[in-house]
Amino acid sequence: MGYGDDLLVTKIASKIKKQFPNRQIVIGDAKNNNVYHSIIYDNNPNISDCRNLEKNIPIHIIDYHPYNRPYIDYINSTNTKYIWKKYKPQPGEIYFSKKEKIDAKNVITEAIEFWNSNNNKNYKKIIFIETTSTKVKDRQFGIKHQNKDWGKDNWKKLIDILCKDYLVIQSVHKESKKNIGPFIPKNMDFRLACAVLNEADFYVGPEGGFGHVAAALNKKAALYFGGWITPESIGYDFHQNIYYKHELSPCGEYKKLCTHCEEARKAISVDIFLQYINKISSS
Repeated sequence: MGYGDDLLVTKIASKIKKQFPNRQIVIGDAKNNNVYHSIIYDNNPNISDCRNLEKNIPIHIIDYHPYNRPYIDYINSTNTKYIWKKYKPQPGEIYFSKKEKIDAKNVITEAIEFWNSNNNKNYKKIIFIETTSTKVKDRQFGIKHQNKDWGKDNWKKLIDILCKDYLVIQSVHKESKKNIGPFIPKNMDFRLACAVLNEADFYVGPEGGFGHVAAALNKKAALYFGGWITPESIGYDFHQNIYYKHELSPCGEYKKLCTHCEEARKAISVDIFLQYINKISSS
């Protein structure tokens, strides 16, 4: 599972910890008695570190794993396509350390200095943006993420326009296409990126991990859903969820490159995306 899934379960953990305050709450496969750690859970007072549990305190496993996610219809899904359930996620919880908060503010300071050195006007707002999944070339998950992707040319055109008026901070990793124009922090891991997003005004990017982070931080967002998954399964009402309405949507195709998803990339133009961003910016 990804960081988005890890965030989804944090709200459940919060409720269970209130119900059973004397238990150690962990996440995993209850049937097989397997648990796992995620950096999303760092500093979370409701989730115990499964790598360092107390022997004499009861353990409560939340049954949440790749074969038990609330938005997937496992009965009707096939070995090539996901079928989605209607599901309304509740924003999760992420807890930053003091150092992460300080480091994030330092990144924002550097970003503002970057803007001032390249512009003679004030920026409208600060946008945190990510354009590419870390798994886009993964042997197991790559096809799925290529189908979900809006395309590097679309993202480049959008960023070029946004950088004229907005201070854009782009999160990059080894699979990212770096763009000229946005501020790109050095040596920023995922948690620091989340802390930087917390200092920004809103998020722009594909449906996925950072979209759930934005929800957890109560940040508005413009998200590319395309036609692979529907906002009715995983979207937040206070986000702008850009979805390709089509008879084949949501396709959930993860074994082959999907022509319908390619149509979605073409149908959702840069101008359409900008309309959603402007709606957020003006609110």
